[in-house]
Amino acid sequence: MLAACGQTTSTDNSGASQESSNENASDALAITDPQVPDIDLSAYDISQSKLGTVNSDGLREITAIADLTPHSELLEYVEPALEAAGLKVVLVATAADATTLEKTQNGEIDFNFYAHWPYVNDQNETNGFTIVNAGDIHVEPIRAYSDKYTSADEIQDGDVVAIPNDATNEYRALKILEDQGLITLDDSTDSTLSATVDSIVSYEKQIEIVELDSAQIIPTKDDFDFFITNTNKALEAGITSNVLFSESGENNPFANIIAVAQGNENDPAILAVVAALRSDAVKKFIEEKYNGAVIPAE
Repeated sequence: MLAACGQTTSTDNSGASQESSNENASDALAITDPQVPDIDLSAYDISQSKLGTVNSDGLREITAIADLTPHSELLEYVEPALEAAGLKVVLVATAADATTLEKTQNGEIDFNFYAHWPYVNDQNETNGFTIVNAGDIHVEPIRAYSDKYTSADEIQDGDVVAIPNDATNEYRALKILEDQGLITLDDSTDSTLSATVDSIVSYEKQIEIVELDSAQIIPTKDDFDFFITNTNKALEAGITSNVLFSESGENNPFANIIAVAQGNENDPAILAVVAALRSDAVKKFIEEKYNGAVIPAE
């Protein structure tokens, strides 16, 4: 079992947080299929890694922060293959928070696995970080859910929808509203991958859009006719709301990544983690376990 310590806070790709306990994390990390995945990491000489330390079992230990679902679950799945290659990933937290990227930047952890590149790049520019993308792993397509409706065709004038209020995920939410023919966005938003309600040039359906902190959307979902959130939030919360429509995974720029401090992207330990998570075995695991709520990156 991947090690995790302390009480953690769960975030979506935007960095918004909510409380989560280590006990719940352990339950959710349990993989029902004990079969060791068929992943060949023989091309990576972990003994040449400059990261982490070698433990008493002779395994090189590196540290990471990863969100619970699906990130930590995927790391749990590839753990036997990594250990066979001489590598152990120690999760210092099973969820990210606002300090995770700073900890990656200053070397307190060796990698993080919770966010997509547009978010990380935005944080680089805002904070002066130089974190880089070591590899795209999976897409969590943002989705519209409802406890009131079973189809997008039922959406009416006057309906109220909650959407995340951080720059990248708000764009994603508004974009799928546009794709459904409910609104039209300014053309410039597609090049910047950023939008707010001020970017709406017309409403084809007279809906009211409420911008909320991502962590508040699911707890307050009963206040809205439908709501838009990241699928990892829906998976972690175990919601059974109807899916009205979803972002496409094809050519999606919002793949969740293995993020590392600049200069560590070619370290053998990081290359092995990325290779394991991008393996055919993991792609199959994702497709079978998450039923479209998580999609392997291209």
